[in-house]
Amino acid sequence: MTSRMAQAYRGGMHIKTSTFFAVILLAFSGVTASAQELAQDQPKAEKPYFKQVREGLPKTPADRAKVLANLYAHLAAAPDAQSASMITETIEQVWSLSYSDTIAVLMDRSVKAMAEKNSGLALKLLDAVVDLAPDYAEGWNRRAIVYYANNDYMRALGDLRRVLALDPNHYKALDGLAQILRELDRDKQALQAYRQIMSINPYWPGASDAVKELEREVEGQGI
Repeated sequence: MTSRMAQAYRGGMHIKTSTFFAVILLAFSGVTASAQELAQDQPKAEKPYFKQVREGLPKTPADRAKVLANLYAHLAAAPDAQSASMITETIEQVWSLSYSDTIAVLMDRSVKAMAEKNSGLALKLLDAVVDLAPDYAEGWNRRAIVYYANNDYMRALGDLRRVLALDPNHYKALDGLAQILRELDRDKQALQAYRQIMSINPYWPGASDAVKELEREVEGQGI
């Protein structure tokens, strides 16, 4: 092969090789673009409901009731304790919404009073809360806690029943109710309360063990 022919041959090979790689790169870029388009077309994973609520808390008591109903449904269906814990944190954040600056200040002061072991002041503040906002379940619940701390079980029971009349799924009120009933040796009623807690919040700490223990005790009483 002459040198001129060899050069021509090499030049042709260079052109063919360059063309080949250009075609490959073009095809690859097309595949990449298609993959990107497909990825963009895929629906984004929806945030868990409790996260949506945290990012936009309900603005009115009516909205709060609807949101709580949805959160309780998610809580009852929670797949594990960790998921349930994240949902309960959101529920309790929603519970605290009073939609009143006055109520918020009174509630904060009652917490401070209890931290300072001034239960008398805490009760006065919470008396004002339930008078001003009788439909605010957390006011009744907080006052029940103070009564319980003072060993005033009858008044605590009365307030817990008010909480549950406003929000039958308030698992903390049910837990307080169950504990008082046990201390009053009303085990059958305590068992019912713990079972109700389990239906609302299956991973509530201590509820499962309490149900098992009370079932043994109640069955031992012949029922």
